[in-house]
Amino acid sequence: MTSKISHNIGNRDKPNDKFYTPVELVKIHLEKFNHIPEGSVIFEPFYGEGAYYNEMVKKFPSCNVIYCEIEKGLDFFEHNENVDYIISNPPYSIIDKVLEKSVSLKPKEISYLIGFHSLTPKRIEYMNKNGYFIKDIHLTKVYAWYGISIIITFSNLIEKNIIEFDRTVHRRKNIDI
Repeated sequence: MTSKISHNIGNRDKPNDKFYTPVELVKIHLEKFNHIPEGSVIFEPFYGEGAYYNEMVKKFPSCNVIYCEIEKGLDFFEHNENVDYIISNPPYSIIDKVLEKSVSLKPKEISYLIGFHSLTPKRIEYMNKNGYFIKDIHLTKVYAWYGISIIITFSNLIEKNIIEFDRTVHRRKNIDI
């Protein structure tokens, strides 16, 4: 049985619709970063309507908050300056490219709001292989977004994930019933 929201997303007229983050959720996301030192470079790679950027400027007035937005002629995938922190809500459809580019900028932490199903063992392993480990996960629900979303923070300042997982496929032995 398909939910109405799921059906609407799969059959929408404009498949590249943008889903902007509610400001209250941005504030929850940013509360996870009370440890950012003054003078840090905080990068918002997907400006959209500016919810993240505007809240970052307020919360971190002694930091250098920068952004990219393709519609403003600033393409995240062309940004090549190292940053200290990356915080945003990226396009879910290109999450692998987003993670790869994020790692290349060598921040201390990368924190994204992503769909729950976007957090796969393969992606966790990719981040771990590149020295980034899961520091924090926050599950949330946004009205009219498909399924559960998560705020996930990867850090290169820690040495292991806060969660454990394995990729073993466990099977039951044949049992006569």
